[in-house]
Amino acid sequence: QVQLAESGGGLVQAGGSLRLSCEASGRAFSRYAMGWFRQAPGKDREFVAAISWTGPIRKYADSVQGRFAISRDDRKSMVYLQMNSLKPEDTAVYYCAADPYGSYDNPARAWEYWGQGTQVTVSS
Repeated sequence: QVQLAESGGGLVQAGGSLRLSCEASGRAFSRYAMGWFRQAPGKDREFVAAISWTGPIRKYADSVQGRFAISRDDRKSMVYLQMNSLKPEDTAVYYCAADPYGSYDNPARAWEYWGQGTQVTVSS
């Protein structure tokens, strides 16, 4: 069982920055693919960014490419999402996801563990 705890959400003005953090339990964190997804009111959960457990390899949604950066610290069992140049359309609940020995390239339904989410609100 893997538990995930997100932090770092909040209210920010358009153009601002936030850094989300996700702490994972489990001894094999270095073998987890890690990802960030988001869900806005009335919309489906969508992929934001993911990082593999080898390489690492990073993948981003087109909507955040060049603005967001995902990173991981295996010694601390942490994954981060640095969000810059935030836009009102980035407003959503952001979820951390983990897939032990999985692929960073999987769709949302394939990820095994999820956090409770952290709210990000970008005002115009």
